Amino acid sequence: MKKFFSVLLILALSISLLSSAMADEKYTIGVSQFAVHGSLDNCFLGFKEGLAAEGFIEGENIIFDFENANADTGIAAQIADKFANANVNLICAIATPSAMSAYNAAQDKGIPVIYTAVSDPVAAQLANADGTNPGEITGTSDALPVEAQLKLIRALQPDAKKIGILHTTSETNSDSSLATYREYAPLYGFEIVDKGISTGADIPLALEALLPQVDCTTNLTDNTVVQSLPVVLELSAEAGKPVYGSEIEQVRLGCIASEGLEYVELGRQTGRMAARVLRGESAASIPFEVIENSYLYINESALAQFSITVPSELMERAIPVEAQ
Repeated sequence: MKKFFSVLLILALSISLLSSAMADEKYTIGVSQFAVHGSLDNCFLGFKEGLAAEGFIEGENIIFDFENANADTGIAAQIADKFANANVNLICAIATPSAMSAYNAAQDKGIPVIYTAVSDPVAAQLANADGTNPGEITGTSDALPVEAQLKLIRALQPDAKKIGILHTTSETNSDSSLATYREYAPLYGFEIVDKGISTGADIPLALEALLPQVDCTTNLTDNTVVQSLPVVLELSAEAGKPVYGSEIEQVRLGCIASEGLEYVELGRQTGRMAARVLRGESAASIPFEVIENSYLYINESALAQFSITVPSELMERAIPVEAQ
């Protein structure tokens, strides 16, 4: 019996020492954010909050190595290579181009990648067609609530016929969202008119061609376009055409309204997934998640600029936001 209790004591001490070592361990997370704009900033904010809620706190047991690619796919690839060569514990990739670069750089080194703000993981080859993960990668998708947005545009502009969409031809996420708009627009009496760009510098000429053809424009979660949103809003206002956003930060900047996602919450969910990986779960075993809840955000001053009134049934759930 004495020997039995001695074994138990040794086992308890071993577990205690192991727990203490895990508590003292520090993890480095490489964060690759594709562009500078509010929704992606909110993803990173939420990511840190989600990790902190699980006990992984910046400055205590987590170090964040943050890099921003400024909407340049070449820079995103360089950032991914840097993190892979530094052998960080985990890479958080914010937006589709950064996620694709991170996985390409990290997969041979066994570094897990957790992505967020990826509209279509399957189209980006970050997930298999059956929804499983191709390797040590998982995350959260911000697939747009396209039908809800089309219903909103129809309610606010009952006579509108054509919706313009500006998109970056190299962004897989935009290709997927545009295809969804084309599929559903006819069901609500709309025609989609799109114009592709390569860089933000292309936006003024693209809008010059697009705006005369449409009644309004709607944004995708297109990083290049959103990063240049002030230019889009200025030129659209001059043409008398309202712009619909895809999330709250775009509405704050001057879009009239949006049926959009809440990106801080998207980031929190991603942080909780990352915590599971840091505790030892395989990223490959955690299915990616699609956040489906949408919220109606309105910018009352922007609506007034175009003399657009929100129907009372929508106002009951509308969330007014203050313009920046």
